[in-house]
Amino acid sequence: MQSQSKPPLLMMQTILFASTFLIALIGVPLYGILEGFTLAGWIGFVLVLGANGMSITAGYHRLWAHNAYKAHWSLRLLFALFGAAATQNSILVWASGHRRHHRHVDDIDHDPYSAKRGLWFSHIGWMLRDYPASAEDFSNAPDLQRDKIVMWQHRNYLALVIIMNVLPALALGVITGNIVEHLLLAGVLRLVVSHHSTFFINSLAHFWGRRPYTDENTARDNDFLALLTYGEGYHNYHHIFQNDYRNGIRWWHYDPTKWLIKTASWIGLTWDLKKVPDFKIQRAVLTMKFKRAEQRLLEYKGANALHLSEFLEKEYLQFRKTLQDWNAVGQEWMDAKRQSIAEQTECLQQNLADAWEHATLRSRFQELEYAMKMQIQRLETLRTQLA
Repeated sequence: MQSQSKPPLLMMQTILFASTFLIALIGVPLYGILEGFTLAGWIGFVLVLGANGMSITAGYHRLWAHNAYKAHWSLRLLFALFGAAATQNSILVWASGHRRHHRHVDDIDHDPYSAKRGLWFSHIGWMLRDYPASAEDFSNAPDLQRDKIVMWQHRNYLALVIIMNVLPALALGVITGNIVEHLLLAGVLRLVVSHHSTFFINSLAHFWGRRPYTDENTARDNDFLALLTYGEGYHNYHHIFQNDYRNGIRWWHYDPTKWLIKTASWIGLTWDLKKVPDFKIQRAVLTMKFKRAEQRLLEYKGANALHLSEFLEKEYLQFRKTLQDWNAVGQEWMDAKRQSIAEQTECLQQNLADAWEHATLRSRFQELEYAMKMQIQRLETLRTQLA
């Protein structure tokens, strides 16, 4: 049960969030009115903000929290440095807490930033008080404790926060001859924007948007939030397929984190990019469409309700048959793969590759994927009739 008394305030976090927010709200506009900002100042702001944001989304989140891909030590080091500049705790603390969030999503006692406790709590309130759910527990992160860069950053976190929040802004100021401007823009304003754009995923992305893949948790897809969060706004997808290196799965989805990871793979900086098969995605979409169609039918009062109900039942049986066929074909593929490994003969492995490439199992998988897509279109037609 949720305790009625609030835990004590964490003064360091409270002072940090309050002071930087007030400087960004009052000091930055006041300086802009009195002195004015230069183009160089805004360019510096965007560059450092982008480095912070990508270090959180591509580094803290998709690399370390979810193991969605592997990265070269040089890229991991950059993520660790600019992630410290974002001042959202060390990789170890951040990623282990995020794993607990996924495991216990929406649980008011065990999810560190449960949306069920309100918008303010999930946005920032959970960091301002000493809540039990936020207590450090690294039992779910033995892999991170073996990572030398993660542990180096964790041990030296406070020093790195100070250095990485001051040094980039100071260097830009020395180069351009305007230190105060860059300390305000690339320093304070960048930190506040970086904070709250990330926090939007914990808060707004659990309250505002659509749920095309699952309604078993509060996470939602929101294209506008994706613009603010380097592609993290496709949050309903992420909560059902958390190990995919993508959040925006279509080519037109705004997900610069996905583009960075993929581009880096072309030059060997990232590899083993995990990607959910399209069939699993279509299965999740169809499951939700059937669920919503059934709910609409219960409320539908039209004369053709019986006909539409029979249509839906027929489609659902076809859906179950498609899933059974997919499992059967998948089992055939796994059996053939096991046989090739057991026999370890080059000829058999080549025959297996040829069979895959020349349409037996591969074409059957493609046919089943196509059947799923056609069902989605038919259910969309049904949805418009029930509207």
